[in-house]
Amino acid sequence: MAKKQYAVIGMGRFGSSVASVLSDMGFDVLAIDRDEQRTQEISNVVTHAVSADSTDEEALRALGIRNFDVVVVSIGEDIQASILTTLILKDMGITTLVVKAKTELHGKVLEKIGADKVVYPERDMGMRVAHHLASPNILDYIELSDDYSILEMKASSNMIGQNLKQLDIRARYGCNVIAIRRGTQMNISPYAEDSILQNDVLIIVGHKDNLSKMELSYSK
Repeated sequence: MAKKQYAVIGMGRFGSSVASVLSDMGFDVLAIDRDEQRTQEISNVVTHAVSADSTDEEALRALGIRNFDVVVVSIGEDIQASILTTLILKDMGITTLVVKAKTELHGKVLEKIGADKVVYPERDMGMRVAHHLASPNILDYIELSDDYSILEMKASSNMIGQNLKQLDIRARYGCNVIAIRRGTQMNISPYAEDSILQNDVLIIVGHKDNLSKMELSYSK
């Protein structure tokens, strides 16, 4: 089975990070940026790095962009270039197109013109930092939809020694503990009798409002 091929357009912090991680995972990665210095900086990490204008359809065709399984558009400040690049790639028939959005409005436009997935790295990072500041036990926070999220929460002192039945998180907060991480071990679908030990990490899913109530309760 052939390896997936990825093209990442825009070698800012987000784009270069995506390109580097995909390359480390063993995938073929083409990195594209208008700035030649940026492509030189990433050239030793990815399979190919090219300096090109992504709003130039002929330049993209010359790079064989249609042969790539997934194209990630990570253009930072220039929203017009981001939208135009997305339009060109969609018209070219790219199978999977993932585009970084700067604002909610930018994201809505990208969805309307055919982006398969829109990501908001700045917003998501801000959300994670805010939750960690509000409750230091929160290690990670991921938005699943407009209403539901999933969080990783380090067991607080008033959880330790109790089992899930005693904590009764589902009845008290309307949230579900879907896993418990203990060191390198992951307990998927834990039982009600499973006790919480020091340094355990709970993976919890629920409505955003319910998760917020639970966070505040255990941060006191």
